[in-house]
Amino acid sequence: MGDRSTEMHLARKGRTVGVVIAVTMLVWMGAQWLGGQMGWPVRFVFLFDLAAIAALIWALVVTYQIWRARRDNRG
Repeated sequence: MGDRSTEMHLARKGRTVGVVIAVTMLVWMGAQWLGGQMGWPVRFVFLFDLAAIAALIWALVVTYQIWRARRDNRG
């Protein structure tokens, strides 16, 4: 039973990663477009770049954790 709950937990984490990646890209592209339309300074728009990079690094770390957990469960 613990194996099934672990797989469900990992699947939930995987869905969360997917949502974070999708939302990050949409918000980042929207911020880039809006910044260009409104003439925001590059320094301000760069903050959105840093936030997107941080979110994608988080997603990469969590994906690695999921991969390791699934690999360890099989062995």
